[in-house]
Amino acid sequence: MKFAADLIREGARQHADEVAIYFGEDSLTFREVDEMANRFANVLAEHGVGRGDRLAILVGNGLWTVSLDFACMKAGIARVPLNARLSVAEHERMITGTGATFLVHEPGLEESAAELRERISGLTVVGLGGPAAGGGPDLLVAAEQVSPEDPRVELEADDPVLVLHTSGTTGVLKAAVHSQASFAAVAKNILDNVFSPTTDSVMLHAASMIHASGTFVLPYWLRGGASAILPGFEPKGFLDAIARYRATEVNLVPTMLGMLFASDALEASDISSLRAVLYGASPMPRPLIVRALKQWGPIFMQYYGQTEAPLVITVLTQEDHQNPALLGSCGRAAVGVQIRLMDEDGLEVAAGDIGEIQVRMPSQMVGYDNADELNAEMITEDGWIRTRDMAYVDNAGYYFLVDRRSDMIVTGGYNVYPREVEDALAKSPAVAECAVVGAPDPVWVEAVTAFVSLRPGAGESEEQLKEEVRGQLAGYKVPKRIYFVDAIPKSAVGKILRRALREPLWEGSGA
Repeated sequence: MKFAADLIREGARQHADEVAIYFGEDSLTFREVDEMANRFANVLAEHGVGRGDRLAILVGNGLWTVSLDFACMKAGIARVPLNARLSVAEHERMITGTGATFLVHEPGLEESAAELRERISGLTVVGLGGPAAGGGPDLLVAAEQVSPEDPRVELEADDPVLVLHTSGTTGVLKAAVHSQASFAAVAKNILDNVFSPTTDSVMLHAASMIHASGTFVLPYWLRGGASAILPGFEPKGFLDAIARYRATEVNLVPTMLGMLFASDALEASDISSLRAVLYGASPMPRPLIVRALKQWGPIFMQYYGQTEAPLVITVLTQEDHQNPALLGSCGRAAVGVQIRLMDEDGLEVAAGDIGEIQVRMPSQMVGYDNADELNAEMITEDGWIRTRDMAYVDNAGYYFLVDRRSDMIVTGGYNVYPREVEDALAKSPAVAECAVVGAPDPVWVEAVTAFVSLRPGAGESEEQLKEEVRGQLAGYKVPKRIYFVDAIPKSAVGKILRRALREPLWEGSGA
């Protein structure tokens, strides 16, 4: 059985002097990335962070992102990535909930790191590329003072390598745990189903490396392909980077593709190096994918996956995209993946009938961290993961997503659950009732949209309520629009009828 750490060593050995990482004007060879990973691991060991420990990482896309990730895998440390877009309160819950006692942060995030240091007793803070909040050391400087030798930590297949947070069905953060074995299986899943990189391949990363984008690094590393990393996504910069690095593959969320095709820079861009454009994270509006195919040709692929079951559960191939009837499908089951659609009674539904997607695959999570009840609810006794996504499958094996049992909103590739936004709105004394749904949006695909019933005499404005939510949640969770209504529609038993609010917003949208 392959471990993630084994794959790192294998790629470094085979492709030592080739370029592995591009970032701005800088580049690193496979040997340099691997050596710095060893140094980082050895520094962490000197600070008492080793196998079985959790390391909170408040670092965006950068030159040393991959080396830090690889250091953790080699040392048997479980990464706990923190998205800089989240609030300090959310970061605090993520750190304390996972038991991380060590935090690495990049320059520019000193204020957040300092506040976390004050809030969390015993939290050790170091910087990456600059001094840490509170005057702590810089990991890059410390790395130059230690051995570049591989730490060669004895590992087990079920040792955690990643504790990745995703919102729960009630809006509460939950953490999916991936192991040495499951993370290695993610690389195989990608190589078997979407990309087959070679030594001349370059994948361009603009989305956060915390999530799906980061899973492509290891399969490319194994095959000698390079990763060109951008600090973030901006249409002109992204298009320029395709030409600059001669990128052969990219992974986008539909929001990014929409922004590209709305950019003035599109017509003058050189995308001749591109062999494949992979998209996922949320459904692609049909008008957008039709336009994209017309302008860029049949180079598009779609995958459906989850944090709990990465990366590819189903895949809609480039050939499939040439059939207009399949553009509403998320594809067929990926190689190595078992899928079944189940009804509320736990029985498998027939082709054409709607059921909840359940999956079983080598790359699925070990389980949710410190959440026995949730694991019992979401993982069956025989190892199937419940996705809470509803779909039907046709006689040819193509799956079509129809709804989310959890009412989750996917905005700009980020998951937002109505309950967490509703809870934030409800804290206002002016709010009597509220409900949150997703509305169609040409840029974000779905926009967080709230319906609010005010208490008698209350005079809060839309902007005042937005500001109150902004103080509690990440910016992308703040409603783009708030509608004031006399009452929130409910069922006979008092449950909020979100569908009654959502459906009129989507009528005539073409999505």
